[in-house]
Amino acid sequence: MITIKAVFLDLDGTLLDTAKDMTDALNKLLVEENMPQLTYNQVRIYVSKGADAILRYAFNENVDDKETQRLRNRYLKLYKEMICVKTKPFDGIPMLLKILLEKNIPWGVVTNKSEELTHSLLAKTSFVSEPSCVVCGDTLKQKKPDPKPLMHAAELVKIPPNNCIYVGDDIRDMQAGNSAGMLTLAAAYGYISDEEDVREWPADGIVHNPVDVNNWLR
Repeated sequence: MITIKAVFLDLDGTLLDTAKDMTDALNKLLVEENMPQLTYNQVRIYVSKGADAILRYAFNENVDDKETQRLRNRYLKLYKEMICVKTKPFDGIPMLLKILLEKNIPWGVVTNKSEELTHSLLAKTSFVSEPSCVVCGDTLKQKKPDPKPLMHAAELVKIPPNNCIYVGDDIRDMQAGNSAGMLTLAAAYGYISDEEDVREWPADGIVHNPVDVNNWLR
């Protein structure tokens, strides 16, 4: 039996439901570029893969690197302006954080989102307890699926990786967690397409609601 002493969560699609704001920002960009707007359901499944994946889908990969950078900068500027309008924690997150607080288990965020956007989101969101650490896509030189961000998070809370859980809604999260030596849980409630089967991911378990993480705290 492994004693779990810390829980780390991915941000978009695991801790916070950010897809509506990211879709609205994208549609503002598409209007500026005289492109047809997209629905929430079309965009949602790309949110956990990052801004570049969203833009490749929206623009059909018909833009070069220079144009992609221009679109990315504009998209992130628009998103920053509306970063926490419709965003909220996923159902079950408040209860999970309450359980962790009662068990005196620290929690943290490990995401590929930038520090600027991540800290802005967290500052505008109310939690029953504050994260013990936040590791972002530009905190280190490496980002997921590299294990270093997760290993860095474990160092910050002073707990060995093999006593930690990492929860995420992308296969890269499972790859990073496994390489870091953590217990990995696939967030099946997250931004996952119908074509993806979380049962095929290299995860130690699957959670269909954040509260299910409590079943692994032993």
